Formats: sequence, C-alpha cells, structure tokens
Amino acid sequence: LSRYLVDEHKEFTLSRELLVAGTNIGKHVKEAVSGESSEAFTVFMSKALRRADETEYWLQLIHFAGLINDREFESVEADRKELAKMLTKIVKTSKGL
Repeated sequence: LSRYLVDEHKEFTLSRELLVAGTNIGKHVKEAVSGESSEAFTVFMSKALRRADETEYWLQLIHFAGLINDREFESVEADRKELAKMLTKIVKTSKGL
C-alpha cells in the first residue's frame, strides 16, 4: 500500500507514516517473543497493539483523503482489525485479565 501511494499518488508523508506504524507492529511482536521476561513480553505486545491502533488512524486518513477506495480500505482494515483483536487477547491473557 505504501508503494502504491508513492507510485500512483506521489503521497510521501502518509505512506511513510503508514509504513512505519505497520512495520512497527511486527518489530514489537518480535521483541516480545525474544523478550527476557513475561513483563517484557506484555510490554512489547502492548506496544504492538498501540501500533495497530495507530495504523488504523493512518488508514482512515488515507481513505478520507480519497487515496484508496472503500473496497480497498475495507479489505486492509479487516486485516488490521483481526490483528488488533489477536493482540488484544494476547495482552489481556499475559496480564491475567
């Protein structure tokens, strides 16, 4: 999506923010799995969840700006929502909630 925004719309700022937020989800999950304690696991999974929420914000801006259509937004947002649900369950379980 980031490459599409740059190539097709010459949109550099929003595409960069989306790329950073989206890739940071994976970065924080990797750090959680590689963590040294259960507390570190929870902290990094919580960070991943916050990045998933941030990604929603950037996707909404991109959609509202007309850079992607409804179908494209709904497809990507469905994937993001599913990931956020999984991360929420992981965080709650790791906190004993």
